[in-house]
Amino acid sequence: MVKSSLLNNILEKTHRLALCTKTCLQGCALLFRFVESQTDPSTDPLVLWLNGGPGCSSLDGLLSEHGPFLIQGDGVSLQYNPYSWNKIANMLYLESPAGVGFSYSDDQRYVTNDTEVALNNFLALKEFLRLFPEFSSNKLFLMGESYGGIYIPTLAERVMEDAGLNLQGVAVGNGLSSYELNDNSLVFFTYYHGLLGSNLWKELQTFCCKDGKCNFYNNPNPDCSSSLSEVQHILYRSGLNVYNLYAPCPGGMQQKLSAEGGQSVIRDLGNVFFSQRWTRLRNQELRALASVRLEPPCTNSTPTSLYLNNLFVRKALHISPQALNWTICSSEVNLNYRRLYMDVRKQYLKLLTALKYRILIYNGDVDMACNFMGDEWFVESLQQQVVVMRRPWLYMDEEGQQVGGFVKEFENIAFLTVKGAGHMVPAEKPGAAFTVFSRFINKQPY
Repeated sequence: MVKSSLLNNILEKTHRLALCTKTCLQGCALLFRFVESQTDPSTDPLVLWLNGGPGCSSLDGLLSEHGPFLIQGDGVSLQYNPYSWNKIANMLYLESPAGVGFSYSDDQRYVTNDTEVALNNFLALKEFLRLFPEFSSNKLFLMGESYGGIYIPTLAERVMEDAGLNLQGVAVGNGLSSYELNDNSLVFFTYYHGLLGSNLWKELQTFCCKDGKCNFYNNPNPDCSSSLSEVQHILYRSGLNVYNLYAPCPGGMQQKLSAEGGQSVIRDLGNVFFSQRWTRLRNQELRALASVRLEPPCTNSTPTSLYLNNLFVRKALHISPQALNWTICSSEVNLNYRRLYMDVRKQYLKLLTALKYRILIYNGDVDMACNFMGDEWFVESLQQQVVVMRRPWLYMDEEGQQVGGFVKEFENIAFLTVKGAGHMVPAEKPGAAFTVFSRFINKQPY
């Protein structure tokens, strides 16, 4: 563990590993951290990583999931990460869109949408390679998490059309691939995991299902809506950790609007069950508040916020004075974000038609925000030829060979689960996640 007395030394080390700059796109400055591979930067793949939200910072992925140093609970200490993804790849963490983290817009207007974000992310990637042309010929992979399920395939659609970019594959962890499939599958997930009683399940089957098919997504039946409201209460109001069913909820079960130093902590479940209905409620709450910061439920971003807002850290990272204080997610970006894609089938089918990209969709199997069933249904809906039937995949830990989860492989795309992991797989199952990452970028069997 690195204590505060060594803060400057560790910043020097990480700065040599992580070249920092800004990319200006139509009056915007998007900050990125580039962490060179510890093996051979000149030949190892280049991986662009995006966290989700929309409106959440990819520096959380760097400092809490798979970067070379992970922030500790005191907000000052850093711990070396033996499962850092930059052991075998060059990692590019982009804070996008403007208004997220240290990225900003000159006019401070943070209204955007899926299409604009895909374009700006593409331009940011091109600008990075212009600034660092030595990585232009490296194999390129696009990866993301959560709302990255929208960010990554829409970005890949642009990248694949640029012959100057050496795109090899895309991967999404616990991603939002389809609102309808995510919402429908979540009700089954909650029942199968013992969260719904038999009476409620019977009501759901009676009011929401017909001829063996259930519609929990946009069912007009008022009795169905009433039963789904009970499901919603169990999921979001009973104290469960929506990002990991079996994990405790940091801060306790009272997740609600509350004043904290002139700011308010709110729940945003924008990419989960009842997304449209919850978004309307959330927007009404937000507009009633003068200033808000977005803290996802049952998470604790205080250590990362303390670290990144340290004046010494900001100076070492060359953060512009125009940048606001870092927060894990921006409520302003989230509130003003226009979601254009209800699913990304078109983008995946376009990638699959090219017959040359490796695609992976992986899920921690106890996440309820973007549950594994919904993503598995989504992959199945692409109707690709099965190459390897669903089977366990194995990895090694200190106890020996273990079952890491299950995988089903199709032509050029695979669906994989990580046993016992929640929404942020690398943070909860780092060894298993590193194994999956290594096999993915090296194009090895899972």
